Amino acid sequence: MTETAVTTKRRSHAWALPNLLTYGRCLAVPVVAGLLLASSENWTRWAALGVYTAAGVTDFFDGYLARAWQQQSPIGRMLDPIADKLLVAATLLVVVANQTLVGWTIWAAIIILCREILVSGLREYLAELKVRLPVSTIAKWKTAFQLLALGFFIVGPSGEAVLPGSLKIGETLLWVAAVLTLYTGADYLQAAIGHFGEDEGP
Repeated sequence: MTETAVTTKRRSHAWALPNLLTYGRCLAVPVVAGLLLASSENWTRWAALGVYTAAGVTDFFDGYLARAWQQQSPIGRMLDPIADKLLVAATLLVVVANQTLVGWTIWAAIIILCREILVSGLREYLAELKVRLPVSTIAKWKTAFQLLALGFFIVGPSGEAVLPGSLKIGETLLWVAAVLTLYTGADYLQAAIGHFGEDEGP
């Protein structure tokens, strides 16, 4: 395959449906944050939850469709984890800012954010060495617990009227995610330690 053909194929994959779903997840971040910061009325929280849920669903389908349709691309591999981190980090910041997430559970949010920064740094360092740091199965579970927990915090007090104790459920799930975060962070760090000090080449 010629270089021109490869470039054309990559460009076509960049605008394929799996990547469009990833782009949509990135665009959902300011929408969710804007709805939560604009007002504390019930409808804004439920609207934010709707957008957030749709964004969370795309987290499964973009990767699944890219593999099923053989439309995996460099930009998709790069943006997929970034979109997840943007959604989680922005939502954590907003629910702390509007005091839906308070008390000791804020430490769970701090643990999660610190781990995300650590792993992002490790990935960037290892990418220069042409070493991949694959996503583990436990890390996928960690992401699932994070996304589910944050859904309860997004709807906040409005959810208590529908499901009493929903905020406590969210707190429990976030702590579970934080524990998994520590485990996977240590796992990734251990996998990367063996490459510390290596050079890109002569």
